[in-house]
Amino acid sequence: MTTNHTDEPTSRKPLRLWPGVVAALLLILVRFVLPVVAPEAQFFGTGAPLIAVMGGLFGATAVAVWWVFFSRAPWSERLGAIGVMIVAIVVTRPLTHISIQNGMMGMMFVIYAVPPTLSLALVGWAVISRRLSEGPRRLAMVAAILIGCVVWTLVRTDGILDGAPELAWRWTPTAEERLLAQEASGPKRLPSPPPAATSAPTADKPVVTPSAPGTTETTPSVSKPAVPPSAPATTKIEPTAPAGGPAMSGEGSKRVETPAMSERGFTRVEWPGFRGAGRDGIVRGVRIATDWSASPPVEMWRRPIGPGWSSFAVSGDFLYTQEQRGDDEIVACYNVSTGEPVWMHRDATRFWESNGGAGPRATPALHNGRVYAFGATGILNALDARNGAVMWSRNVQSDTGRKVPDWGFASSPLVIDDVVIVAAAGTLAAYDLGTGNRRWSGPSYGGSYSSPHRATIDGVVQVLLLGGPGAISVAPATGAVLWQHAWAPGPIVQPALTADGDVLINAIAATGGMGTRRLAVTHGSEGWSVQERWTSNGLKPYFNDFVVHKGHAFGFDGNILASIDLEDGTRKWKGGRYGNGQLVLLPDQDLLLVLSEDGELALVSATPDKFTEIARFPVFEGKTWNHPVLVGDVLLVRNGEEMAAFRLSPASR
Repeated sequence: MTTNHTDEPTSRKPLRLWPGVVAALLLILVRFVLPVVAPEAQFFGTGAPLIAVMGGLFGATAVAVWWVFFSRAPWSERLGAIGVMIVAIVVTRPLTHISIQNGMMGMMFVIYAVPPTLSLALVGWAVISRRLSEGPRRLAMVAAILIGCVVWTLVRTDGILDGAPELAWRWTPTAEERLLAQEASGPKRLPSPPPAATSAPTADKPVVTPSAPGTTETTPSVSKPAVPPSAPATTKIEPTAPAGGPAMSGEGSKRVETPAMSERGFTRVEWPGFRGAGRDGIVRGVRIATDWSASPPVEMWRRPIGPGWSSFAVSGDFLYTQEQRGDDEIVACYNVSTGEPVWMHRDATRFWESNGGAGPRATPALHNGRVYAFGATGILNALDARNGAVMWSRNVQSDTGRKVPDWGFASSPLVIDDVVIVAAAGTLAAYDLGTGNRRWSGPSYGGSYSSPHRATIDGVVQVLLLGGPGAISVAPATGAVLWQHAWAPGPIVQPALTADGDVLINAIAATGGMGTRRLAVTHGSEGWSVQERWTSNGLKPYFNDFVVHKGHAFGFDGNILASIDLEDGTRKWKGGRYGNGQLVLLPDQDLLLVLSEDGELALVSATPDKFTEIARFPVFEGKTWNHPVLVGDVLLVRNGEEMAAFRLSPASR
């Protein structure tokens, strides 16, 4: 009697493949197909991109459960595959782009990236190799798992859009790199004039490149003479007087006189900074045509711009904003009518994080012919609005001792009386407008995107800040705490005031906004009193500011616009999907002008009866988080790649 021997063990049961295949198909459907075929879909208030991310995790978990408990694979293969995955993740992660490594607070690679691709690689291998002998089968397993990880070394993320990463091939140039290439091929950049006085900023690690004294360059524009060469802000030089301006004598040095722009542009300030004069996003005295099919916005100009989430300040025919260009953080002045650059001030520092990308987050403030700008690494500059000359400069990060937060310093400067106030991740600091000397700093609270907010309550001018444990109020002259209200986790947007002087604040959670709260704040003989009137989850702002109009608040509840009654916080309506957009209010027309996260303009009725979208108009393609500005009939918009101006037709009388 003879026995036939084979290489394959006769006792091995065939793999139970169908549960893994079903889980893989569902993963593909939710993770990859849904965001393409239904990008605007909402499920229980959650958008399709975030559903896709969660679907990828659930699908990967289902595949893992199938493989370990129900696949009928030999235990050596079950456990071996898990071990190979762990090793592949550890080995591959350092080879990925830094944006993949640091994205989603450092969890992008292990939470978003590899779970779906590894799961699909495992199921695909199990199906294809089921008839192979043991040796080739296991080699194929290792190869499939490596492919599932290595594929992520080929891409980068340009940030988060609608809750999901914006992926691009690693070797393709970013918008900023294209702008820098265009800038390098143009005329050589000129050096700049020395400032009146400076206090050189210091370096801030690890997210910042070493800082250096700022420089300002002035660019010729229509009807303006070319600007002469000049020097770095803190460098004394002996330049040769160029054509276009005489050399002026100074103490031990010479400076080049910069041709002054027309004073006519500085007689008034139409939009002094972040969200307007009251930081409330309200544009009064303007009425626009709302039938955009008959009278659409007319593009005046469009130009590329460096990354950053700054909005605009506007004085006459000049706008001011902040951006990043390579290793330079920039405060820039452009012509409103033409979009042509007028001057640029540069600080040799760079901020970048993978979720929001590179660049400053704050918006400049205009006051008395000066521009006050706060950079993402902590540099606070006071610049001459006419030519960008440095009046003084301070490093708020060093002054307050606060570490640059993961998202960068995002506070826009606030001018009150003779001080300019900024918030360094929850720590307020005030500086003398004229000299830049620090008047006061503190108290220190947790991190915040919020900017200091001027309010008058019971006749007392005060500065409100949302962040850390909740809301705080301080005296602008001394920084003394007047009152505070705890609501953790702390909010990150601007507070708002009701018509009768109550304060509206919000709070956030890890997944977004938590709600809105109305506070009654009063001042009596025993000091300040704060009482909660109501808390509502009908309006849950995240980092999108809201507006108050005729007893109602209008803003973003997640990614959807909503309105609540300020009497009791009851939601009146919810509708329209605009992502993490921004808006301004035109109270004369009961009208909201919305700039969506995807770069679309929309007109929405600011009335409590129902949600009504009146018109839409495409502006940008790409993530848009910047606040729009409307000055007269000129609408200014930007994102991290380009900016544009549109002329809006006036409403018919």
